[in-house]
Amino acid sequence: MPIRQLSETMINQIAAGEVIERPASVVKELVENALDAGAARIEIVTAGGGLNLIRVTDDGSGIPEKELPLAIARHCTSKLADDIHDIRSLGFRGEALPSIGSVARLSIRSRTANGDSAAEIGIEGGRVSAVKPAAANRGTTVEVRDLFFATPARLKFMKGERAESSATSDVIKRIAIAFPAVRFTLAGSDRSTLELPATDDSPEGRLRRVAQVMGADFPANAIAIDAMRDGVHLAGHVSIPSFSRANALQQYAYVNGRPVRDKLIAGALRGAFADVLPRDRHAVTVLFLTLDPAIVDVNVHPAKADVRFRDPGLVRGLIVGAIREALANAGIRAATSGAAGMMAAFRPGAASYAHPGPANGHRSYEAAYRASGFAGFDPSRSSQRPLDAGFANGGFGENDQAAFDAGSLHSADARAGQDEAAETLLGMALGAARAQVHENYIVAQTRDSLVIVDQHAAHERLVYEALKNALHARAVPSQMLLLPEIVDLPEEDAERLALHSETLARFGLAVERFGPGAVAVRETPSMLGETNVQQLVRDLADEIADNDTVDTLKERLDKIAATMACHGSVRSGRLLKPEEMNALLRQMEATPGSGTCNHGRPTYIELRLVDIERLFGRR
Repeated sequence: MPIRQLSETMINQIAAGEVIERPASVVKELVENALDAGAARIEIVTAGGGLNLIRVTDDGSGIPEKELPLAIARHCTSKLADDIHDIRSLGFRGEALPSIGSVARLSIRSRTANGDSAAEIGIEGGRVSAVKPAAANRGTTVEVRDLFFATPARLKFMKGERAESSATSDVIKRIAIAFPAVRFTLAGSDRSTLELPATDDSPEGRLRRVAQVMGADFPANAIAIDAMRDGVHLAGHVSIPSFSRANALQQYAYVNGRPVRDKLIAGALRGAFADVLPRDRHAVTVLFLTLDPAIVDVNVHPAKADVRFRDPGLVRGLIVGAIREALANAGIRAATSGAAGMMAAFRPGAASYAHPGPANGHRSYEAAYRASGFAGFDPSRSSQRPLDAGFANGGFGENDQAAFDAGSLHSADARAGQDEAAETLLGMALGAARAQVHENYIVAQTRDSLVIVDQHAAHERLVYEALKNALHARAVPSQMLLLPEIVDLPEEDAERLALHSETLARFGLAVERFGPGAVAVRETPSMLGETNVQQLVRDLADEIADNDTVDTLKERLDKIAATMACHGSVRSGRLLKPEEMNALLRQMEATPGSGTCNHGRPTYIELRLVDIERLFGRR
C-alpha cells in the first residue's frame, strides 16, 4: 500500500483515541479549559452517563468570535508560549476540542466580557459549521451530544451509565480539591446533584473543600504536611494510621495544581506508611507539590495524568520524610471512626415486650430462669436475689437493699486496685489506668474521656519501635558467605547496585562488581538467616531502577523485627499490675506510631464523655 497523507478527520479521530477515553475524559478536558479561562463558577450537566449529553457552562473570560474557528482546530492554543518547559496552565496541547468534535456533535457558544453578543460554532463528526450569532451571558457553554457516534466501535467498550457517571463524579471531585475558590455543580437526569460551594484559597479554605469531597471525618483524622527541600514544596494533609481505607481511591496528588496519578507518588506514600499500615490498607491523603515547571515534565501522555520529575529521588525522599516526621510529631491520636463504631456497638436496642406465659400476667423470675435450662441454680437462694419482691412492694425490699449495700457486686470502676489517680495522670493523653478487663484490655480515664487499650497490640508496637531504632542506629550485623554468590545482571543494574554499595553495607549486604554484567555478594544480613540471595539482589536492582532507593532490604529487616516484636510482647491473658498498666500508657504516649500495631490495627479507642452521656440520654 502506498504512503499517503491521512485526512484531518482521521487524524483527529486517532488523537481522540488517546485523549478521549470515556465521557469522564471529555468532562475533564472541558472543565480544565474553563479553569484556564479564569472561571469562578462551573456547571456540568450530563445524561446517559455522558454518552448522550455533556454540557459545561462557565463564567470565564470567553472566546472572541473571530477565534472560535481556531478553538476547534488542532494544535491551536492560547495557553502555551514559545517555551514548552514553562507550562503554567492545565491545558496546552490544543487537541481536546477538535478530538471531541471528530467523534461527537460539539457546539461552543461563548461571549467575552467586552462582547456585545455571543457567537456559536459547531462541529459534527469532524465537519465544521459556520460561526453564527447566539444569545448567552459572559463565559462559555460547550455542549457535547452523542459521544462516539462517529466511531461506534468505541461504544462497545463503555461501561454502564452508573459506572460512567461515577467516573465523571470522581474527575470533578479530583479537580475541585485543587481549586477551592471555584464553585462546581454536577447534575443530570442520571444522577443526584453534586454541589461544591466555593471556599477560599487559604489552608483553612482548602481543608473545607477537602471535607466537602472526602467527608467531614477527614479533617478530624488528618495531619497537616508542610515541607520544603531544594525548591520543591510539599503541602496538604494525610490521615492518621488508624483512619485508613481498603483501596487507594482517596489518595489525591497534585503537581503545580494539576491532578495526577503518578506511580512515584503512590510508591512514596506506601513507603511512608509501611511501618504503620498493613499492605491491604491505604492512607487517605491530599498532597500538593509545587515546583519549578522546568524540572517536571507534564507532556508525557496526551491525557496529562502522568508526570516525570527531573529528580525523582528528591521528590520521593521529600514525601516519605515529611510524612514520617509529621506522624512522629503528631503524638498519639485515635481515629474518630473507632469511637463512632464503639458508640454504635453500645447503642441500646428496642426492648422486646413479647414474653412466654399467661396472657394476663408476667411469669416469675424463678420460673423464667428455670425454663431457660439453668436448673442447677436457684435464684431464690442466691445472695443476689432478684428484685421481684421489692418491685411488688413498690420499691427495694429490706433484704435486697442489704445485699446491695453489702457490696457483693464489684464496682466497674475498681480503679485497678489503686487510689484516686493523681491529677497529672488524668491530664495525660491516655489518662490513668483504672481496670483490666478480659485479661487483655486496659480501661483508662482522662478528664473528659474513657480509653480502652489493647495491651498486646500496644506493647507489640513499643517493642517493634525499640527493635527498629536499635537496628538502624548502627550497622546491621552480617554473616559472611562460605562462597561468594555471583548474580548475573544487566550491566546497568550491576552499575546501580555498585553505586548503592555503601548503603547496602550498612544493612549488612556486601555487594561488589564482578565483571561487566554481574555482582558478587560476600555478606548478607544475619537477621535474614538463609535467604535467596539471587532473588534479593534482583529485587533491589529493580527497586533502584524504579525509585533509586534500597528500601526492599530495609523492609525485609523491619518485617523480621516486627515478627520478633509480635512474639516478644505482652500476651493477651496476662494480668498486669496498676503500675505496669500506667507505664504502658506512658510509653505509648512517648512512642511515634503507637496508635496502631505492626499489623495496622488500632491499639486503643477513645470515647468522649459527651458521647457516653449521649448514650444515657443526658445530652
